[in-house]
Amino acid sequence: MKILQLDKNHPLISEQLTAKGFVVEEDHSSTYDEVLEKIIDYQGIIIRSRIPLDKNFLTRASHLKFIARVGAGMENIDIETAENLGIKLINSPEGNRDSVAEHVVGMLLILMNRLFIASNEVKNGIWKREENRGDELLGKTFGIIGYGNMGKATAKRLSGFGVEVIFHDILPNLSDEFATQVSLEELQKRADVLSLHIPLTSETHYLIDEEFISKMEKNFYFVNTARGKNLKTKALVQAIESGKVLGACLDVLEYEKSSFENLETENQDLKYLLDSEKVIVTPHIGGWTHQSKEKLAQVIVDKILADFRN
Repeated sequence: MKILQLDKNHPLISEQLTAKGFVVEEDHSSTYDEVLEKIIDYQGIIIRSRIPLDKNFLTRASHLKFIARVGAGMENIDIETAENLGIKLINSPEGNRDSVAEHVVGMLLILMNRLFIASNEVKNGIWKREENRGDELLGKTFGIIGYGNMGKATAKRLSGFGVEVIFHDILPNLSDEFATQVSLEELQKRADVLSLHIPLTSETHYLIDEEFISKMEKNFYFVNTARGKNLKTKALVQAIESGKVLGACLDVLEYEKSSFENLETENQDLKYLLDSEKVIVTPHIGGWTHQSKEKLAQVIVDKILADFRN
């Protein structure tokens, strides 16, 4: 079986699959059209986010048996077409759930305790104590939307902080020792912190908009490590200005390129977020630790070997 790897990943993918008799070829630079010309020669493809696998691509890839996405999100794949063509879809959310969970907690602690602001002030000779008084997680209700790998790992990390964790998910009966499942209405009524852990679909595009925010009963902190377009940025800006949102931690932005490599557009709403002391922004690195790079790769290899024997 010939496999084409379109993005740079941990070398263990090539090493382990080659050792099992697969032929793994690397191509990190060809364009969509260039890959399209040769994809018929491959039975497997391993991707991150560089090239979209749309209907046109998949219908040309007539020998393709599987697509493996090194990561969680599958929005750059035409899933319906892939399933209709009998192509096995593989992803690896287990590989970076721990790094995402730590990123959520880390950003929140920095934001709520003004650590970044206070540190910069002291380094510039400014010594403010009252102005940098923090806000504790202890005693708050932490609301999660989406209780899959990332949501569960986040709830587990919070178990020592003295918060009550509640979540909403489209699947039933997911409560465990770390969090309690509630309706969306109850989450909106009770949450002091809201964290997203959902894929990007037609149903979750702009899930957090003006209407959603208006239904949040309390003023709240907002965290997004899922996908930028789960949030309507303009609605967040308005909510921060009004005081409804006390602060926001954003690892993903509505204006990111589909490859997550940079921003595709800039505007006044983005400028507001970047200039605001109430917002922390990171460059889509929630799942991007040294450890997760290896774990993501190992999960992909294990799943390929479980389903395909060369």
